[in-house]
Amino acid sequence: MNDATPVRALPDHRSQNWTIRKPGARGTGGMVVSQSSVAAGVGADVLRAGGNAADAAVATAFAVGVVEPWNSGLGGIGHALVHQAGAAEAEHCDFGPVAPAGLDPAAFKLTGRIKTDLFAWPEVEGDTNIHGPLSVVANTAPAGYVSLHKRFGRMPLAELIQPAVGLARRGLPADWFAALKIASAAKDLRRYSESARIYLPDGLPPAPPYVGAPTALVQGRLADTLEAIGREGTDVLYRGAIAAGIVGDIRDAGGLLARSDLEAVEPAWRTALAIPHRRALVQAATGLTAGPTLARVLALLADAPVAAAPDGAWYAALARAMRTAYAERLSGKGAGAPMATHTTHLTAADKDGMMVALTTTLLSSFGSRLVLPSSGILMNNGVMWFDPRPGAPNGMAGGKRPLTNMCPIIVLRDGRPVLAAGASGGRRILASVVQMMSFVLDFGMAPEDAAHQPRIDVSDPDAVTADPRLPGPVLAALSAENPVKLAEHTVLPVNYACPNLILRHDDGTLAGISDAMIPWSAAIAA
Repeated sequence: MNDATPVRALPDHRSQNWTIRKPGARGTGGMVVSQSSVAAGVGADVLRAGGNAADAAVATAFAVGVVEPWNSGLGGIGHALVHQAGAAEAEHCDFGPVAPAGLDPAAFKLTGRIKTDLFAWPEVEGDTNIHGPLSVVANTAPAGYVSLHKRFGRMPLAELIQPAVGLARRGLPADWFAALKIASAAKDLRRYSESARIYLPDGLPPAPPYVGAPTALVQGRLADTLEAIGREGTDVLYRGAIAAGIVGDIRDAGGLLARSDLEAVEPAWRTALAIPHRRALVQAATGLTAGPTLARVLALLADAPVAAAPDGAWYAALARAMRTAYAERLSGKGAGAPMATHTTHLTAADKDGMMVALTTTLLSSFGSRLVLPSSGILMNNGVMWFDPRPGAPNGMAGGKRPLTNMCPIIVLRDGRPVLAAGASGGRRILASVVQMMSFVLDFGMAPEDAAHQPRIDVSDPDAVTADPRLPGPVLAALSAENPVKLAEHTVLPVNYACPNLILRHDDGTLAGISDAMIPWSAAIAA
């Protein structure tokens, strides 16, 4: 090398050198958006068969739990908003997590180290709060779905569940995306015999074929359990034979979820939080969700500059608002859920005006990683939502409810629901929901354009994560006030939340979009 030749620094690694464009959907007969196109198709079929948005949401929720088992399912929890056509306000269905009554904080011994891979709080010996039988809280999701159906649905429950039964009998197609998700959780899936049997054939994650169709992974007795719920309702899950199997399997594995914990499951219906925002009224989940923090962020953004397009001044104002709101949230309520959570969000609307925004989760990828052999249910790891430090604001206690990050919203203009949205992604959810809503309502973007607009994330009060595709002036405006970390929006790692939404235009036309970086996601018009 010539001594005068400068030595170039190694370039930053980039996972992607492509431009991805996710198609949206438009129509007048109703719409469903999901992180799985198969599940969204199930919901759209329900709308075509005469069901309403509540029916479609319930059918989609049961189906997505089968085809996207790392995010949700019968072992999960969640929150939903429903705005019925002609109603003055939305209703919030709270089927959030509740710790088992017998949860003993003393059973979770601290190592003295701090976890850095998932969240910044003390590590528990053996990670027993993160995976396995001690990490489980009561699975409230099926009760939430059925409660939503009883209150607003009109098709028979068995008909809504039947597509999920068929999908479970077929099995999960182990394509490259499923293989990627399974491989990311394989270290802990291998610890539990039924989980390993289903998801790690031959002891390894499934390898997608070079040519032809992927193999299918049948998820134990899940189809039988779904069929029983369709036939008998959720009593069989919380008080009947399946409940006995759930409790027995967890007890045999060393857990403490009791029959009384299942019998106590009862979703709560509340009036949604109403938050003024410019010419709109944003309705959000209440209580121990991100809804109250959303209200604070929007209040702080009330005077933010809105130009023809999101510019440096607007992004900087958003970052300030998010940092302030999160500092208040974490100091008053505890750290909440960790960054690396795996959740799903679905949105549904029908031709008559009803809108539904439903967020549901197992918490971590594959939840507790524990599949129960008697039912095929993959259980959540909701105990991880609690801070293991004694006396912490979000600390462990029997029967206690932890702080969560779910943020389904339904927005009103002139008294009519015009936008329903939400996201998956732990603490990243709130920033994505605010940006997607603002891109559409404040800046007038079409949903499809909003989904491809680069975003920032402010999940804690100390730093801002920014998509490197943002223009230089925006990055400069952010850097003038914040430490800024550039991070790509990729399939994996999941550096940003995964939002979706449906917009209803004045003429009744619906426009929907799903997250651009989830390969399976789709908006489907009926």
